[in-house]
Amino acid sequence: MNKELEHQFVTELENNQNIVHKVCSLYTHDRDSHNDLFQEITIQLWKAYPKFRGESKFSTWMYRVALNTAITLYRKSKKRVPTQDFDSVLFKIKADEYDPEEERQLKLMYDAIRQLGDIDKALVFLYLEDKSYSEISETLGITEVNARVKMNRVKTKLRTILNP
Repeated sequence: MNKELEHQFVTELENNQNIVHKVCSLYTHDRDSHNDLFQEITIQLWKAYPKFRGESKFSTWMYRVALNTAITLYRKSKKRVPTQDFDSVLFKIKADEYDPEEERQLKLMYDAIRQLGDIDKALVFLYLEDKSYSEISETLGITEVNARVKMNRVKTKLRTILNP
């Protein structure tokens, strides 16, 4: 890969790395897994970048690669060695920037989202990122109508999980 293309990739990745971090937060439970998934997604983005045609925004393409990588790895890792959940030691880490109630609500929301299927997790994530149904459908490779229907079903399911 030439230096100019490499520089473009690094710049785009730096500008959009929060997308990857958010995907990692949805599909992992501890910091080490998060870092491993972040690295794997970055590798997959790097490998695929020469084929990026610019037909969509870089961020949309990045969502697609990141979610597909996370889902693929999640499905492959059905046999996991039990580890301590990062959330169980979170109370030991001082988090000045967050209101404790907001943090509690975010934890509940992430716990609920983790109970969803792989595609539904991705759908909720993109929805929470304020992506349009058009962008969601393009990223997930489904129709816009299908994205809307699935989102309505997921909202109902999340309400059931959060308010039993």
